[in-house]
Amino acid sequence: MRVLVTGGAGYCGSVLVPDLLSEGHDVTVIDTFWFGDYLPNHPNLQKVRGDFRNLDLLSSCLKNQEVVFHLAAIANDASFELDEKLSTSINYDSFKPLVTRAKSLGVRHFIYASSSSVYGVSDMPEVKEEHELVPLTLYNKYKGMCEPLLFDITDNNFIGTVFRPATVCGFSPRQRLDLSVNILTNHGFNNHKIKVFGGSQKRPNLHVKDYSRACRALMNADMDKVKNQIFNVGGYNLSIEQLARIVQKEVARFKKVPVEQIEIVSESSDDLRSYHINSDKISTYLDFQPRLSVEDAIVDLCKAFESGYFSNPMSNTMYFNVKRMKELGVE
Repeated sequence: MRVLVTGGAGYCGSVLVPDLLSEGHDVTVIDTFWFGDYLPNHPNLQKVRGDFRNLDLLSSCLKNQEVVFHLAAIANDASFELDEKLSTSINYDSFKPLVTRAKSLGVRHFIYASSSSVYGVSDMPEVKEEHELVPLTLYNKYKGMCEPLLFDITDNNFIGTVFRPATVCGFSPRQRLDLSVNILTNHGFNNHKIKVFGGSQKRPNLHVKDYSRACRALMNADMDKVKNQIFNVGGYNLSIEQLARIVQKEVARFKKVPVEQIEIVSESSDDLRSYHINSDKISTYLDFQPRLSVEDAIVDLCKAFESGYFSNPMSNTMYFNVKRMKELGVE
């Protein structure tokens, strides 16, 4: 198929795009490449450096596309809050024009990467797709508000699907080290000290390779199964404290040192998001289950740290969205 991926050079896109190419698809990526270009050079890949809010550029990218994955966003709460006007423009204001233009140019299937953070805080033991959205931040709020905008204009010839991924973890060519499991592993491996902010908050987690698998499962599914559907995509629901203990154990095992040498230090946190998502729906509809664990993500990162793949992983702004955006002064 002919596939457009907005934000395809990002943390998740840099795993998804090579997977799409390996399956024989023709892929176009539109991305600002703020964090570098880690995508392969491939005869079936077209890289477009630019802002998808530019409708003329967007239109040229959308022509003849069958599927759109919309991954582009100012990702996470802290990054959003750096410049709320810019973030609102990218994450919300530009969404309806993008979807409308995609439909008018004949795109068949639009797949939107929302976020499980739209649930905010919930005491429910397992949060399903029908759960009320209780966003705590503008990032969460706008992620949720885009979903009905898509479904408002879908029809039998223009299918819309939303997925709400858990917090993603593991190794990617375009690495992020500002996500829960990745943060803890970075500190554990490189400082022998794991900082835990809060600890009781419950979070769902998803290996970045399973994120890619979920995207491809949605793209390849029977249209009747995914038309106007929302899917949670999560692997493992764990508290931050539980994650820290797992990281401590896996880093110590990898380094072949006693567990006690990897210290856990607890600090207070004002990040109150806490929820367990239930992903039975995507399992039932598409027979999709994650294959990789949090432990797999930690080990993959440890291998990358040991090999020297990352340059100055504790301080290099390329691995931290907020620091990089401040450095670039993006607007």
